Amino acid sequence: MIVGVGIDVVDVDRFAKSLERTPGLATRLFTEIERGLHPRSLAARFAAKEALAKALGAPRGLRWTDAEVRKAPDGRPSLHVDGTVAAAAGRLGVTAWHVSLSHDGGVAVAVVIAESPD
Repeated sequence: MIVGVGIDVVDVDRFAKSLERTPGLATRLFTEIERGLHPRSLAARFAAKEALAKALGAPRGLRWTDAEVRKAPDGRPSLHVDGTVAAAAGRLGVTAWHVSLSHDGGVAVAVVIAESPD
């Protein structure tokens, strides 16, 4: 059963400038592994984290670093959650995530579906 769906769009250049302008921003938004990626990929991952929050109903207190977008061996993105995000997901019965990322024309977009077995 689908618990929630979220979508978000990020302007890649604007996001990259925000990262340059605010040195601590990357640390607040991304895990250590994610921080080594190209700004285009970071914009898509930020869109995924925003979409994830929307799929959960935008509960307060989520830490951005409690969600990580990873690349599977076949190239598909996957979401891995712990801490505040895992707790919020657990309250809703979320046991599976589906995520899709894209970037084109200076825009990054992500869709996240939160799923429960019931």
